[in-house]
Formats: sequence, structure tokens, C-alpha cells
Amino acid sequence: MKKYVWRFLSFSYTFLPLLCWAQATAQLNKDTLDFSLLRQDDKILIVAPKNAYQKLKAIPLGYNASLSLGGSYRFQTESFINEQFNKNQDQTDYWFLHRGMFHAHLKMASNFELFGELNSSLINSREDISPVQKDALSINQLFARYRVNDRFNVLVGRQNMRFGSGRLVDVREGPNVRLSFDMVQLQYTYTNTKLTGFHAIPVHLQAGVFDNDSFENSETLTGLYWTQNWTTSTHTDLYVLHKKEDNKTWNNGTADDNRTSIGLRHFGNWKGLVYNNEFVYQLGSFGNQNITAWTASFNVEKKFNTAHPFILGVKTEAISGDTNGNDTTLNTFDALYPRGAYFGRVARFGPSNLIDVHPYVETQIGRVAIALDYVAFWRFSQKDGLYNPALILEYPATNNGKFIASQLGAAAAFSATNFLQFTIETSIIFPGNFLKQSNKSDTLLHFVFTTEFKF
Repeated sequence: MKKYVWRFLSFSYTFLPLLCWAQATAQLNKDTLDFSLLRQDDKILIVAPKNAYQKLKAIPLGYNASLSLGGSYRFQTESFINEQFNKNQDQTDYWFLHRGMFHAHLKMASNFELFGELNSSLINSREDISPVQKDALSINQLFARYRVNDRFNVLVGRQNMRFGSGRLVDVREGPNVRLSFDMVQLQYTYTNTKLTGFHAIPVHLQAGVFDNDSFENSETLTGLYWTQNWTTSTHTDLYVLHKKEDNKTWNNGTADDNRTSIGLRHFGNWKGLVYNNEFVYQLGSFGNQNITAWTASFNVEKKFNTAHPFILGVKTEAISGDTNGNDTTLNTFDALYPRGAYFGRVARFGPSNLIDVHPYVETQIGRVAIALDYVAFWRFSQKDGLYNPALILEYPATNNGKFIASQLGAAAAFSATNFLQFTIETSIIFPGNFLKQSNKSDTLLHFVFTTEFKF
């Protein structure tokens, strides 16, 4: 009991000064502060006279140049019961995750910027540590961008990327360590058109200090991504992404995977409905097999303006899996670099060989946002296995069970200030016949409490 008291006191002493400072500055920045998922895209309105915080965000450096400093600290307590759907398996009941990030953003005139961001992600009280949970100290982002003119800009360096709704390329914000790419990028922007071409190499994580593997050409991503805003309510993304990955393992073996993803996303609103639909077709080669894979995703929601407004929505998607392990065609869909928490923070199943139906409801009561959801999972193909969020084979196709599990989730987020937020999320997963026949029959419980401070 004593160790829990000390941990609580340590946590309190860390955050109490931050909370007081945030409360003191929140009113001053109430309408002028917008933190982005990618902190280089923050929107901070600087008005005279500057307060102490605004001075930190706009430090003058000579003629027509400025420096902005910022960062964040995220603390999480995470707990599982029956993490592998097996109560007899050794398991750690809870652990603590810490992530600190600090960035500097230099802008010179209107055509050059340099952005650097350090990351330190640590974990305590867990023995089986995954690569996305610990990275003691690393460069998360470091890039230079040059604006050739009003339409073209060039970027070179390390960057987090997110395209569309993050189904195929995402920052991976849920896990403790983000995903970074070493890359070169050319971007064209004009009125309602945005076109991005790039060649990128994902950074391979190591747990120590500045020891991540860079420029490992065994895995690369090259792409062209076009976003068009046809009207204020109708938008499309059209893209081609080519991923090369050596020694990739799917249910039917390990080989070099070379695949091209051709995708179309249509999103916007229509008669009070907000929609976000996407279709992706993949072709290429896996060893001596041809690749033919696809996914279709549909998401629609509607806001009800009652006494307490709420949003009611539903998502559903089909993600192909391999239909025959002995033929010359691989049908397993590769979601490339998706969100680490694709189906909630519990993150047990990844977006390959799946059919899912996902209704949800969301509401806002004052400073508290509440979300409730349910997800039902089936295997798309009974000849293919079940993959985790990193698209690593977790449960091989050892039986003919089709229904995987049903998942109930609830989350509540309290925004204490513009700088400080607390979130509680819990999930429960009831195994279906596929997991039960794989000797994974025990109900999984998951809980995570998050405190995040940004400045």
C-alpha cells in the first residue's frame, strides 16, 4: 500500500505546479490557442501585449525570424486482466507509461522553417516491453521545409506523417512511441487542391538513447496523395502508395512483400449526415505469389441537437484475408502504417483479415466528452489468421471459427484547461468461437488513465 501512496504523491507534485500555471494562463489564451496532433501545425495567435506564454511561442531572432518553443508530457496508467484471453498465463496487472516531448520551431521570413522535436518514452512495472512502449531518448522529428513559391514547398528530414483519416498512414498517437519517417517530400497546394509526393523510410525503434536504426532500406514507402475539396461539403482523396518490406510474415509464410495500394476516400456531409468512406485495392508480389487484396470502409454519423446534444454513428469495414494458403495468390490486406489503437485504446486486433461492425455514441457535457461504443469482429477468411495492431500474426488459422469477439468500450475526457486533459478509457472483450477454439476463452478487461499536458 505504501508504494502506491508514494507514486500518487510523486504524480501530484509533478502536475500540481503545471495545473496551477495552466489555470492562470487558460483565460488569456481561451480563443487563441489550437494545438495540433502534429505540433508543427499549431495555431497560436500572438497579440499585443504579449503574455509570458505568448513570448515563449514567438521569440524574435533578428530581422523577420522567430523561434517557438513547446512540448508535452503524457502520463498513463494501464492495466489488463487476461491480456492474452488466458487467466492461467503469467501477466502483469498494471504498468506506468511516461512520454515527454519538446520541440523548437524556427521560421525565417515566409519561405523557410526548421522544426526539431525530441522524444523520451519510458515504461515502469512491465517485463514484456514492446518496441512501441519504450524509447529512452530519440529524435522524433527533425526537418527543414523550403517554400519555393505560393504553390510548391520541399521538405527534407524526419517527420511524423498522417494522411486522410489515418487508415493507412498515421502518427501512431495511441502507443507510447510515435512513428517517424526519414523522407524527402514535394508538396503542391493551390486553392482547393493539395498534392503530396514523397519517398520515406520508417525509423526502426530501439529502447536506448539515440540508437534508433535509420535509413534501413529493407522497408520503404513511396507515395502520391491528392486531396481535392470540390465544395465546402464534398471532398475526395485519391492516392497511390508503394511499400517494400523484406522478410514480411503472413499466415502462409515469410517472404519479401512488394505491394502497391490504390485508394479513394470520399468524405463530407450530406443532409445532416457526416460521412467518411474509403476503398483500397492492393496488388504486387509476396515471394513467388501475386498479391490481390482490398478493403472497403464506411462511416456515417449524425448529430442530434437535443437538450444534451449527442452524435450517433456507425462504422463498418471488410478487410480481405488470404483465401487459400496453397495457391499462387496472397489476399491478406496490409494496412501499412495504421493507428496503433485502431479499434480503441485496448488495441488487440489489427486491420487485416477482418469484418467489423462498430456503432458508437458521443456527447459533450460541459468540459467532459463521453464516448460509448460496441464492436463485433469476424475473420474475413477462415484460411487466414488474426493479426495484432502492428500487423504481426498473433493467432494463426488453426481452426474454422469465424466470430472473433465482441468489444464494449467507454471513455470520458475532462479538459481542465486548454493545456491539460484527463482521460479514462475502459474496454471489455468477450471471446468468440475463433479465440475459444484457439484456447483463448477468458474475458479480457482493459483500463487506462491518461493525463496530458501541452504547452
